[in-house]
Amino acid sequence: MRDFNLDQLQTFCDVIALGSFTAAAEKLNLSQPGVSLQIRQLERRLGVVLIERIGRRARPTAAGVELLGHAGQIEAVVSAALDGMARHATGAMGRVRLGTGATACTFLLPPILRELRRRFPTLEITVSTGNTSDMIKAIDENLLDLGLVSLPVSGRIFEITPVLEDEFVVIAPPEMRLPTRVTAAALSGLPVLLYEPGGNTRRIADEWFARGGVALKPVMSLGSVEAIKEMVGAGLGCAVLPGMAVSKDRNRDSFVVRPLSPRLHRTLAVVIRRDKLLHRGLRETVKALKALSEGAQGVEDDLAGYGSARSREKL
Repeated sequence: MRDFNLDQLQTFCDVIALGSFTAAAEKLNLSQPGVSLQIRQLERRLGVVLIERIGRRARPTAAGVELLGHAGQIEAVVSAALDGMARHATGAMGRVRLGTGATACTFLLPPILRELRRRFPTLEITVSTGNTSDMIKAIDENLLDLGLVSLPVSGRIFEITPVLEDEFVVIAPPEMRLPTRVTAAALSGLPVLLYEPGGNTRRIADEWFARGGVALKPVMSLGSVEAIKEMVGAGLGCAVLPGMAVSKDRNRDSFVVRPLSPRLHRTLAVVIRRDKLLHRGLRETVKALKALSEGAQGVEDDLAGYGSARSREKL
């Protein structure tokens, strides 16, 4: 690190990005000789030629191309270090950008975020919702810091930690008679509501029906789990939903719950880039999400107990 000047590195990147010493000088509010001097000093420090002029355009040499590859990482590390020092100076915990699905955001995250907020009042958390593919793309592009998404997720760049199995169930109006355990064939003759196409929740349900030999055409597809439950409560049909959406529902007396046969579940995982620099706020958020695996059994027991009680009541 001795004598390695970050301003010179930035000047080199600007010359290459803009294609000329003159344009870089204008951007940096320097004279053209001043820019040339910085490049010469950097080349002398590294012992290589970094820029060659082809016509009127400045282009990187082979060594320059390799240095450009390191420059982005150097900038990210320096930026993270400065942000970290700023947090120490102000007492702030930093910002965490979390991506997840709408169901997990509604039914899983609130107590976790409440506890994080209680423990770390200066921690800023922004939550974005969407399909798994969109969340993973945003994490890859560093638009999000981490995700709580449903598997499968692939990519060597990601650290993937499964934390929770969310079992799917059928919910139906109290007057709709269903068997104790519901098969795809049993649902084939009933009005079924499903989540809208395009996301993992719908894909998982469609694949379950296909494995059961049923090409189901739902009577209605909706983009909101809450809207689906309202429709079921109004007697418009039954629905296949993630268990977390009904296990602690305040209005679940308006519908009955049944398990699926064969069992159907999705796995939620915490996903983060392996090269992500974890400041304290991000580290504590990751820790809190990974702790979901410790409380998963309680949710399953709650759902199973409720389903059993309602089954006995309605049969």
